[in-house]
Amino acid sequence: MKVFDSIKDLQQYLADAKWENKTIGLVPTMGALHKGHESLVRRSAKENDECVVSVFVNPTQFNDKNDLITYPRTVEKDCELLEAAGCTVAFIPSEKEMYPKPDTRVFKLGAVAEVMEGPRRPGHFNGVAQIVSKLFDIVKPDNAYFGEKDFQQIAVIRQMVKLLNLPVNIVACPIVRESDGLALSSRNTRLTEEQRKKAPVIAQTLRESVTFAAHKSVKEVIDYVINTINSVPDMEVEYYEIVDGYSMQPIQHWSETAYPVGCITVYCGKVRLIDNIAYGK
Repeated sequence: MKVFDSIKDLQQYLADAKWENKTIGLVPTMGALHKGHESLVRRSAKENDECVVSVFVNPTQFNDKNDLITYPRTVEKDCELLEAAGCTVAFIPSEKEMYPKPDTRVFKLGAVAEVMEGPRRPGHFNGVAQIVSKLFDIVKPDNAYFGEKDFQQIAVIRQMVKLLNLPVNIVACPIVRESDGLALSSRNTRLTEEQRKKAPVIAQTLRESVTFAAHKSVKEVIDYVINTINSVPDMEVEYYEIVDGYSMQPIQHWSETAYPVGCITVYCGKVRLIDNIAYGK
């Protein structure tokens, strides 16, 4: 595995790969890698000649400065995981390398970015669009891999690709979970032992809600999920919405979409956890 911290050196290496008609896969990450990231890397390595993984904690997508400060950074362990998973190129730039001057671009991401996470994390998706578009411009990948845990983010990135007319295929990969159902996340390391025992109730309730939904209205399912999770001490639902899985717009009736997806954000203590589930309606 080759490791680059310079855009120029990385591009020089990738130019040779492109000259040889090699396909390039990109997995953008913020580090603190876990088995969820590993699954993306393995898929990218399997489907492309070169597997590039970026490790960069992007400051422009944090609307909470404390969240940026406390975000885990584990570069040595990250490199060990990447090499074992088949990554051929790790790109680990400094903030100065990625932002030699402030990025003032504002993306018109439309309705997909205006619901759920959008109003609750002002500027977050614009920051995501800034860094991902930069990475796409630097690496020029054929395929880019993202985990479905960040379900709305994938819709936003697809919208950005459409806006900028970029020749990259966005590959959405299934959520990887712990044995007790908790969606893998770098934030899970911030849970106390007691909170970690409670957190799986999120996935458990979502799974139960699929059965519950068979003869219930959208509102009844939403109320069921929120009330069930809120009944657990130290757990508080920030939002639970059932949306069209393509447009991200909330639905009121199952008949409004062929692809209903429930998206949730829950505070477990002070740790913000997200998850989602598709309803087979």
